[in-house]
Amino acid sequence: MIQKGERRMALKKNDVFTGVAVDYTFDGLGVVRHEGLCFFVKDLLKGESAEIGVTAMKKNVGYGRVIRRLSESPQRVEPRCPVARQCGGCQLQIMGAELQAEFKRHRVADCFQRIGHLDVEVQPVLSMEFPWNYRNKVQVPVGVNRDGKVICGYYRSHSHDIVDFDECCLHSELENQILRSLRSWIEEAGDPAQLRHLLIKHAFKTGQVMVVLIAKSERLKGKDELIERLTVAYPQIRSIILNVNEREDNVILGDREIVLWGSASIEEELLGLRFQISAKSFYQINPVQTEVLYTKAIELAGLTGEETVIDVYCGTGTIGLSAARKAKRVIGIEIVPSAVEDAKRNAVRNGIANAEFICGDAGVCTAQLLERRIQPDVAIVDPPRKGLDGATIDSLVRMNPKRIVYVSCDPATLARDCAVLNERGYGVEVVQPVDMFPQTTHVETVALLERKGCKTKGFGDWRRICGCAFVVG
Repeated sequence: MIQKGERRMALKKNDVFTGVAVDYTFDGLGVVRHEGLCFFVKDLLKGESAEIGVTAMKKNVGYGRVIRRLSESPQRVEPRCPVARQCGGCQLQIMGAELQAEFKRHRVADCFQRIGHLDVEVQPVLSMEFPWNYRNKVQVPVGVNRDGKVICGYYRSHSHDIVDFDECCLHSELENQILRSLRSWIEEAGDPAQLRHLLIKHAFKTGQVMVVLIAKSERLKGKDELIERLTVAYPQIRSIILNVNEREDNVILGDREIVLWGSASIEEELLGLRFQISAKSFYQINPVQTEVLYTKAIELAGLTGEETVIDVYCGTGTIGLSAARKAKRVIGIEIVPSAVEDAKRNAVRNGIANAEFICGDAGVCTAQLLERRIQPDVAIVDPPRKGLDGATIDSLVRMNPKRIVYVSCDPATLARDCAVLNERGYGVEVVQPVDMFPQTTHVETVALLERKGCKTKGFGDWRRICGCAFVVG
């Protein structure tokens, strides 16, 4: 027994101890406290005890694996996927649906408390009724194992080792079938080294499919045979594209595209609108929950038909065009030129005349709208994982919208930005997580922020509070 004041013997790799999980990390590992240290342990649910083997020691934390589970949570379920524990695609298949929902709600709440220092109520997660086969996009690396067999699958966690699988329970059945056909073709073509990744996009409502072969050069052996095989077997395929990527880094898609067969894009329906999807265009991967997310965002915007809305990071216009049917005017901002062109075409395709789209940096474009003395009633922001930058926040606050609807794929940056906006005069009214990615630790969140005291404060007071350069009357 260690006496008071005696130096504790440090644990090292391969040591074994017994512990109980008391919490989770953001990526779903069980947190075990032992001898004053935190250990992060895979495949261990809160409340479960186990014999744990130390796999790595850092300065203040350790990592471990379960050698033998001594107690089991009633919320533990057997993973549906046979390689779930090896694959890095899913992290939460050992959790039942209720536990997954609570894990994600708690993760969002923890970020708001710990990072944002905001005391807000986080609503229960909006979950899927059937949380399987929801992905409309498959993107897997291609490789060869030690036995020379072609393998396709997702990477093992924190590695570049491909975990091979025959089917993924998050893909649609059609995607799994096409992926198996592609694997067979690669094996028969005899040159798996020519391919880097396989990409499949499946528009659930229209049924249209795009297949993208991401290769190291234009010289793709056996492509004519592949086109015939795919188009005969799968009439849903409308597009087969060769994407050439000669880079040596981890960027998946290259700059050059060659349409091998069919069109350069497919179409999908969302909330009664039709959208064009190209190989490089961003589109939410869960079409069922996307409608839930966007419906909630538009509901929180409180549109009556009289509002001017700015849609920052608008992409191909999916949220903005959905909101345009309930607003007076929508202005979308997006830095990717091809996405802006897609958004403009989508507006024409759906007969929406009250939406315009601007190509440029979010901070620069919002500042330009200020110079044009455009004051939005509502701002909808859907930034990348890194969140909003300072220039964009400054411009948003100076624009002085009544409401900001913030759609986020990262609760940490959402909480950080909400804290800044709170200091700048916008209170957080609603935080609603939406489970866009069942079986994984990822969670999408939509938050409503409202301008504080805008009905009672005079222009001078309000400018002092939020730092506005001017307020458009």
